[in-house]
Amino acid sequence: MKHSLKTGFSFGLTSAIITTLGLMIGLYSGTGSKLVVIGGIITIAIADAFSDALGIHIAEESKNKNTTREIWEATISTFLFKFIFALTFIVPVLLFPLTTAIIISVVWGLSLLGILSFYIAQEQKVKPWKVISEHLLIASLVIVLTYYVGIWVGSTFG
Repeated sequence: MKHSLKTGFSFGLTSAIITTLGLMIGLYSGTGSKLVVIGGIITIAIADAFSDALGIHIAEESKNKNTTREIWEATISTFLFKFIFALTFIVPVLLFPLTTAIIISVVWGLSLLGILSFYIAQEQKVKPWKVISEHLLIASLVIVLTYYVGIWVGSTFG
């Protein structure tokens, strides 16, 4: 896979998982509203995908070592992968009760992150369990923190 596409894929997938799960968990624990969670997922899929794509674009430009084509490939692939993977989290919310959908989404997101982490470790020729555990620990921290922030916001301002 070309470096520019790999950049967009790995960044877009990771960002889609972390930001979408974080938002979903926070909105779920703060409101318990399926409508609010769906709105949050769609918002993340659009706004954060554009934001991340522009961030990758500027970061790649600032390196001053990539062609214009490579920069745009990284930009577009970041947007597409972030947008598509973020939207996958809407499927369980549409098909299941919200609590079940949240559990399915967490399993889905952590599974994807684990698989990506495994391939990264293989490519770097390092022990997969170290890379996988590091990435899953960070994702789990986001899930726990946003859960409690959601509870706090819901009880304080709800």
